[in-house]
Amino acid sequence: MERIHTLAIQESCDTDFVRKVEEASGQKVSKCYQCGNCSASCAYTQVYDYPVNQIMRLVQLGQKEAVLQSHSIWLCAACQACTTRCPNNLDVARIMETLRIMSRQENKVAEKDIELFYREFLGSVKTFGRVFEAGLLPIFSLKAGKPFTDMDLAPQVIKKGKLAFLPHRIKGRKQVAEIFARFEAQQKNRKTEAE
Repeated sequence: MERIHTLAIQESCDTDFVRKVEEASGQKVSKCYQCGNCSASCAYTQVYDYPVNQIMRLVQLGQKEAVLQSHSIWLCAACQACTTRCPNNLDVARIMETLRIMSRQENKVAEKDIELFYREFLGSVKTFGRVFEAGLLPIFSLKAGKPFTDMDLAPQVIKKGKLAFLPHRIKGRKQVAEIFARFEAQQKNRKTEAE
């Protein structure tokens, strides 16, 4: 990804973006004073295009395009280390999740495989009431165009009894399906109201 031109930052400022992020996340992003604890506690900082504190600063500066197209928001594991160490009690992990949602809504996802995994994971939970790993992984690999990824691990995992060939029957499967149905109905209503 091409980094933003910092001298021309005012030209790409979207002041409404800050308000939307704060409203959607329930967090006051403007409270961040760039102490760097979030980036220092993040296990993935070395692979981010922008460390967490820079994502926070870019949000404060209204840099919507740079933030929503960044790889960092998709590589975040939501481990909560940043949230735990924030001296201003900001839920930084929630802000990162909010940015992922906004990135999907605006079709600006930088990590398509991660987004695909999210969708397939939730589809598995919706169908079976919990994740069915033996079904999730091959479907994800096929849809990602990498059908033989990790195939060498399958015999070892199966031999150790770590994967079941059939999904487990769980209590509450119907209730889990109802949660998805309510969410989908809510999303549909929002789209209808927006149009």
